[in-house]
Amino acid sequence: MNRLRKEFPITGVGVLCDLFGLTRQAYYKAERRASKRVLQEALVLQEVRKIKQEQPQLGTEKVYLLIKPFLAEHDIKMGRDKLYNLLRAHHLLPKRKRRGPGTTQSKHLFYKHPNLVKDLEVLRPNFVWTSDITYIRCVGDHFSYLSLITDAYSKKIVGWSLQPSLRAEGPLEALRIALRSVDQREKRHTTSPTPLIHHSDRGIQYCCYQYVGLLEKHQVQISMARESYENPIAERVNGILKEELLRPGYPDHASAKMAIAKAIRIYNEKRPHRSLDMMMPVQAHQMSGPIPKRWKKNKYREQARRVISENDPTIIIRFSK
Repeated sequence: MNRLRKEFPITGVGVLCDLFGLTRQAYYKAERRASKRVLQEALVLQEVRKIKQEQPQLGTEKVYLLIKPFLAEHDIKMGRDKLYNLLRAHHLLPKRKRRGPGTTQSKHLFYKHPNLVKDLEVLRPNFVWTSDITYIRCVGDHFSYLSLITDAYSKKIVGWSLQPSLRAEGPLEALRIALRSVDQREKRHTTSPTPLIHHSDRGIQYCCYQYVGLLEKHQVQISMARESYENPIAERVNGILKEELLRPGYPDHASAKMAIAKAIRIYNEKRPHRSLDMMMPVQAHQMSGPIPKRWKKNKYREQARRVISENDPTIIIRFSK
């Protein structure tokens, strides 16, 4: 009707209402609803953009969780799917990033430790730490390399370091920071049947004498994964930081380091996790015991992993829904 009113401005509202079989009251009520909806959507977009300033690639489900108090305060009734459609219409959904260089060199002569955390139930913080290295793109074809140590229970990043090369200095610095963050009595379980376990891939940085020696000095058990899917927490944390909290590239190493420090603070203190029942890592790090998860395992991926774990080169299976 509004379009017809623009095309035929001399036509009255009553005539158009009679044409469509509506009352004038219904027309004006619909206009008020539309105006209210537009205003509410503008308020929601303004609030979402505030969140996106710090977490530009945050998923819609987590954005919805963060703005729920705002929706209740302003009496706005909007579900997750409606929010998704609104963000898609305004190009506010996260975008995928291109792949970069590899960071793992596992073909070396150092001793490779077995996997100690397979099927292990983690029910407290500072029981299992997962480690990994990822790249940060700088101007041109230059890269910096981010070493992370994450608590497997709370998903909190307990140590990190950014270095311009893939040498062992980065992982060593991240490990020293993580060890300093833990109380000595909690770190050294000399009589406990469940000491601290450090889990990583078989990269040369984690197998070298300096790194292994530092772990052994602090009585930390060493666990290593053969494949990337055996270290899923570390891989997931890498993806969250790079896809949600960091830009595609930085002008230099110093600016990248400042951005990473801010991103890790946001990750630990402000980003909810489905694997933590939508809590923040700093909140989960103060707890113990089982934490409910808000996601389900992909049965096709689990089936593929079982086939791969059998290590039979004659079996080739493709899985699709």
